[in-house]
Amino acid sequence: MTASTDALMRRPGLWDRFGRSAVDLRVSLTDRCNLRCTYCMPVEGVPLMPAATALTDDEVVRLVRIGVERLGIRKVRFTGGEPLLRRGLVDIVRQTKSLDPVPEVALTTNGIGLDRLAQPLAAVGLDRVNVSLDTIRRGTFLAITHRDRLQDVLAGLDAARQAGLRPVKVNAVLLRGVNDDQAAELLNWALDEGHELRFIEQMPLDAQQAWQRSEMVTADETYARLSERFRLAPDDEARGSAPAERFRVDGDRGSVGIIAAVTRPFCGDCDRVRLTADGHVRDCLFARDETDLRTPLRQGATDEAIAGKWKRAITLKRAGHGIDDPTFLQPDRPMSAIGG
Repeated sequence: MTASTDALMRRPGLWDRFGRSAVDLRVSLTDRCNLRCTYCMPVEGVPLMPAATALTDDEVVRLVRIGVERLGIRKVRFTGGEPLLRRGLVDIVRQTKSLDPVPEVALTTNGIGLDRLAQPLAAVGLDRVNVSLDTIRRGTFLAITHRDRLQDVLAGLDAARQAGLRPVKVNAVLLRGVNDDQAAELLNWALDEGHELRFIEQMPLDAQQAWQRSEMVTADETYARLSERFRLAPDDEARGSAPAERFRVDGDRGSVGIIAAVTRPFCGDCDRVRLTADGHVRDCLFARDETDLRTPLRQGATDEAIAGKWKRAITLKRAGHGIDDPTFLQPDRPMSAIGG
């Protein structure tokens, strides 16, 4: 039984018709990126949003404040594109950590530039960092990203660890015929470095819209490949709304996560809402509809009015992402424009 829109609008927080409360806000700070990962965008890049349509630093902070103070947001994760390209990033994090109640603040990045910014970000209160890295082989990194920047990413990971942003989480996507033979190698490296590795199924969010389910390396395949080299046991810690199924590796050596976003979706426990770099609310990573908050914000709307528009947007959230539905269509925006 689903709740009515009126009842959801009166209820504190961000609730949808299926009883899910959105407390985790993903904020894209830019659609620009300094890599060209094959599963995200073509080597020539994609058309970028005009600078005038992007939220200013003050507008980002205001919308985050409304989410935290009025709508029950408890976690904020800044994403991109590549968020380290945002000049005001450190101050945005500082202002976010000054909110009351204080949210947990994290960052998802490709790691390029993190060697310079890890310490300043930690100093203003950043809690956690996730770094995307699909291989530790220079040639494979170049083939996937079209940039020879592996050493820059590794330097960023070292800087994050030294800055106390532990455990550093590393997100990896396995691509068939490219790096799917490197799963065990990548996990062994992550365990030695003290990082927490998470394998993520490739999702239909590429700008080229070339994703094919038949070509995707599944979570079960990843588990099987890792099990050839390591002893994996389910983690005793409750998963909750976390996307990753976690496994202990070789007893107490560390842990690894596998995110089966396509083959075993976790939509029923989803607690996320997304804000794009141009100020649109998305209730799902795969949503084809958005709600514009930038326009009312720039037209002088009150915090209360913006919060009301935000709440109404979440009441329309679907039960699931629908990837397995024959009528499924990829979002018009690629991942680089939506934010991870």
